[in-house]
Order: sequence, then C-alpha cells, then structure tokens
Amino acid sequence: MIFVRKGRRRFVEAVEGFETAVRDRDESGSQRGFRRIHRTYQGAGAEELTEGAGRLAALLPDVPAGPRGIVAVIVGACVERGADPLRCAPAVVAGLAEALDAAGEFCERWEASGGGDLPEPDDGDPAPGLVDRVGPRAAFAWWTLPRFEMASVAMLNHRAVRSGLDAAERARLLGALDTVQKATGHPFRCLEYALRVLDDEPVVALHRSSGTCYKLRMSGIGDNFQLHTLLADALIGGGHLAGRAPSAQEAAVCRDAPGQVPTTGAFNLVTPEGEWVWNEGAPADIPVVDGVRLLVIDPPPYERSWQAGRFFPGMTGELVLERVLGAEESARWFAGVGAGKP
Repeated sequence: MIFVRKGRRRFVEAVEGFETAVRDRDESGSQRGFRRIHRTYQGAGAEELTEGAGRLAALLPDVPAGPRGIVAVIVGACVERGADPLRCAPAVVAGLAEALDAAGEFCERWEASGGGDLPEPDDGDPAPGLVDRVGPRAAFAWWTLPRFEMASVAMLNHRAVRSGLDAAERARLLGALDTVQKATGHPFRCLEYALRVLDDEPVVALHRSSGTCYKLRMSGIGDNFQLHTLLADALIGGGHLAGRAPSAQEAAVCRDAPGQVPTTGAFNLVTPEGEWVWNEGAPADIPVVDGVRLLVIDPPPYERSWQAGRFFPGMTGELVLERVLGAEESARWFAGVGAGKP
C-alpha cells in the first residue's frame, strides 16, 4: 500500500530545494529545482503560492543573471494567482531598477561598439559574441528586461503596490526606462503605462458647449480609451450630458469585468490649451492645473470606435463623479481655457 503524506506542499518543497541549490552555488541542483518548481506550480494552492512566491522574491538577488528574470516571471505568475503582491513587489521592483540601469549601459556600449540592429531577446541566454561585445551585466540586462517588465506589471496591477512607490522612485524608474526606449527605439509600453497609472487622482472635466464642469476622481485607469468610456458612462450615463452612453457591459469591462466589447466614442478630449488628448495615451498626459488634472470635453470631430476594456486586464479601473460644480466655480475654471483647435 502506498501512503501519501497529508499536507505535503510540493511547490514550497521545490522552492526550498531551489533556494538551497542557489545559495550553495550548485548549478545542476538549481536546474533540477527550477524544473521541479515548474512541475509543481500548477497544483499549488493560495497559501503555498504566497509562501513560495515570497521566498523566491527574497532569493532574486542571489539568482544568477541568466535565470533571474525567469524567476521574477514565476513570482509575478504566483501573484496573479493570489500570492501577496506587497511581499513580492520590493524585490521585483529592485530587480527591475537594476535591469534598467544595466540596460542603459547596454545601449551605450552597443552604440560605442558599432551599433546596428539590436539583438532580439529569446528564451535562452545572450550569445557569447554579444556578451563579449557589451559585457555580461549589460547583455543579460537587455535579455532579461522583457521578463522584468512582465513581473513588474503583475505587481503594479495592485493599487497597494503602486501606492507604495514614492514619487522619486517612480520618476527614477521612468527616467531609466525613457533612456532605454529612446536609445533603442524599442518600446516597453506596458511597463511605461503601468508606472504612470494614477490613483486617487482628482480630475476636473469641462464640457465646453454647455459650460458645465464636473469633479471626478480616478484610479487604476491604464489608457485614455478606458478613461473615455468611463467618462461617458459617468456623465452621459449619469444623466448629466446628452449623447450615447456606454452600455452596462461596456462600462463594466473598463472597471473589473473580463473581456472586451465594441464601443463608440462620445467625446473629443482636449487640454485647456486645445491640444488633443489622444485615446492611445494615458491619463497622466492630462495637464495639471491648480493641483488637479484639467480636461476639456468637445464633440467628436468624427466617429471613433474601439474595443472597450482595460489596458491592464488584471487592474481594476475606477472613475467616480464626486460632484457637479456650480456656475461660479465653473466660470473660474473656464477662464483659463483657450479656444478649441480643429
């Protein structure tokens, strides 16, 4: 008769074996442990995932450069299945910061050594010729940056993680990312947008043709397509403005429901100076005036349709109408608004 030990936690045991091998610098043991993590991950429950992900996150600084990004992706996958993001995020974000800094060195060394088409990271390690050309730290940083993007976005899907990033740290990450994107022409759009997501952010929307103003508060909105739909739901669906309101499903998929559904734009969103606020952009593009994001609503110049939904499917979006501003307060806001541009 075969007896199975009750309560055996195969995923955590696999993590423990991997930890030991990494700290003992046992390469073959690390590879065996890593394969075991993969085999046991799917069957792990929430408690196992939380413990295992936390231990893997703490281990990240000791993991060799090659597999470090893959381990970060596993941590992110555990968080997506219910592991504690606050426990895992500091190590993942620290790994991201290191990868971005070293990727900046990669850009400099790549250009200094002749430039040319950039190598495309794959599931393996960077080729020896690339390592010789730019150095191991820079080569592995470029190779693992897409993996750290995936892992970091999994963390940033959670408002508590985003709130834990102070302004200086967020600015430093965005600055390092901007350096890499400009130097390589390679977009890391998901990471950029995730780092720019606003939470508990006040916005005043000015409806030009009616002269009415609305104070709203937004959180977790990934792009302006999502913002546009939720704004139409709040103002048209709420009975404050005329026009086509999004359906309940169109609004729901922009908040927390899964999937995407077709929708049609109700507005043209512009800055107080009259520049268009493109749907493809992010709410952080809206300028700040007197401490709030100030947005002007004009009629759409032509019909625009898109798939309503969330830019980050794992991130809850929210746009709440706090109050309709009175005539005197509205007039003060409109006093700083220029004429609309065609």
